[in-house]
Amino acid sequence: MHKNTKRIFLFLFGIVALLQVKSQERDMAKERLYIQKLEAINPTLVDLFKQATSALDSEDNELADELFSKIYDKAPNFDIAIRRLGGLKVTAGKFEEGLALCEKAVNLDSSYENLITYAQCLIAASNSKEIANESYLNKAKSVLGFAYKMPTADDFEVTAFLAQIYIQSNQYEDFKTATQSLMKYHPDKMISHYYQAIIYQSEEEWSDAKREILEAKELGLEEESVERFLDGGINEHEERKSYFIYFLYVVGVWILGFLILYLGGILLSNYTLNAVEKEFKMHGAESLSKSIKKVYTYLINVAGIYYYISLPIILVLLVLVVIGIGYAFIMLGRIPIQLMFILIAGAGYSIYGMVKSLLVKAKAEDPGRELTEEEAPALYALTNEVANTMGTRPIDEIRITPETDLAVYENGTRREKMLDKSKRILILGTGVLKDFKVNDFKAVLAHEYGHFSNRDTAGGAVAMRVRNDMHKYSYALYLSGQTVWWNLAYLFLKAYDFIFRKISNGSTRLQEILADRVAAQTYGAQSFQNGLTYVIRRNIEFIKLANTEINEARETKRSFSNLYELTGGTDLGIEEEVNNSLNRQTSSDDTHPSPNDRFRFIEGLGAGKDSKEDHFVRDLFEDWNALTQEMTKNIEDSWKEADSLEPEKTITEEASKEENQEIEQKVD
Repeated sequence: MHKNTKRIFLFLFGIVALLQVKSQERDMAKERLYIQKLEAINPTLVDLFKQATSALDSEDNELADELFSKIYDKAPNFDIAIRRLGGLKVTAGKFEEGLALCEKAVNLDSSYENLITYAQCLIAASNSKEIANESYLNKAKSVLGFAYKMPTADDFEVTAFLAQIYIQSNQYEDFKTATQSLMKYHPDKMISHYYQAIIYQSEEEWSDAKREILEAKELGLEEESVERFLDGGINEHEERKSYFIYFLYVVGVWILGFLILYLGGILLSNYTLNAVEKEFKMHGAESLSKSIKKVYTYLINVAGIYYYISLPIILVLLVLVVIGIGYAFIMLGRIPIQLMFILIAGAGYSIYGMVKSLLVKAKAEDPGRELTEEEAPALYALTNEVANTMGTRPIDEIRITPETDLAVYENGTRREKMLDKSKRILILGTGVLKDFKVNDFKAVLAHEYGHFSNRDTAGGAVAMRVRNDMHKYSYALYLSGQTVWWNLAYLFLKAYDFIFRKISNGSTRLQEILADRVAAQTYGAQSFQNGLTYVIRRNIEFIKLANTEINEARETKRSFSNLYELTGGTDLGIEEEVNNSLNRQTSSDDTHPSPNDRFRFIEGLGAGKDSKEDHFVRDLFEDWNALTQEMTKNIEDSWKEADSLEPEKTITEEASKEENQEIEQKVD
């Protein structure tokens, strides 16, 4: 038996419930025999006996006590009246007087009824605060043994009282055995279900306990006893269980939402590629492209919002997992302190990183430095010329970087972007400009203006914020050493990043296709193809030549040569990498279609608009040599500042391999 006084206190309601049942089961055939017996002793007391019995049945105990006392005075050997008077005295708390009367009744006639009432009163007396005599329980058990041997013995009554004795004396296994007998042979009795509810409660089978106590209620157990029983822990545990089930339901719906987003992204991506093949190439299908972009915008925004909805679920899961593992160890009887500390610390770091990623705003920095109009007036004039040709607002600022970047973005508030009043910025990597022909550059620049015209750079606020917050959260987990397979937060970030990329990559591929079309229609498909091919080739070439020069300079401890005027590299596998990059297949992980697909989608557009201009973009700078020397020094200084090689801060072979896979994405 569990040593839980609250439960034991609840168990003791059983005797009260049993007394209630007995008072409702008056056997009239026996009553006639009792009257006949009283008539033989003193017939004048028959009416008084009937009145006393009626008062007892109507629970007017005070009147019943008074009437049975009168009968006892006039018929001191009438055991039935003595027995009932003894029961009334015990009910009123007069235990010694009541037990003496019950014992006298048994001595006068050891009938089953006298024995069972005596046992019942002994049990009640043993449960009283005034007496609490365990010997009464032993005596009651002995009396019940005699009662059970009587020809008129009621198996249900005897077993029920024995069960009550077992539970009061903490004989739990005997109590279970008695209750099993009651449930097997008397399943229609209230007490059977009441005791079964006690067993389930003691073994913390809360749902079963609730079911049984409600069944006992249906069979007559009073509402107050039911409520007190339920308040003994069942309601609390059932409420917790309902919360847990509800949370599991939420988690199930949450996971289903992820699957829907993932499948939606895949289906929309496939539909977009098919639409490009069938519609965009031949007809342009502007209305269709706008419709698809709207769907993508909606899907990406939903996916972005879903990230923030997911965070509190992950937080609760983290806490539940740690609690669950701790509880499992407690059940096993051994708690590995070091492991639990690691789990608690991991959950704490994960939650802290989550909150920090939402509250701490990362300061955005523009890449490179501003290229003033005085440094390249002809270049600014060219960007204005292309803008006029495209019928759109020109670039406001050019930022020059040391590498091979080529992209555009907007700076400004969300309102400014939506009203097309934000600052338009072009990023130019010095490494990509050396032999870039002007007309091919115009076609590529037209592609970038196409992003402005299509408002690709104006929207995406939700997607951008999600990416930034995910990056901050991932970085926080990395710093705390929590990027491990068993960390739920890390697994969530990986899964969400995978799904979000599946969705957003399809959108960016569509944006690139539409921007390619604008460029090809304006300056000719061949010029754009030449420009993109040059960007891919130059990126691979620059990284390989620069790496070779940097390694040699560091080995010989000399200054870097101008990285932007390096030549050669025929033995570095450049051509093979260029061909691989141009001819690869588009995958669902690509943010841009493969170059060959891009060329195929624009084939035949802008016929006759290709130009044969031979001068280069580098000629548009006032002092190209000074610029390349400055950028070379920037790279050299970054190496000198590092005590050890840090690939993310420098140009490396690993970077070359990564760029080789998606090099055409530099044209953003």
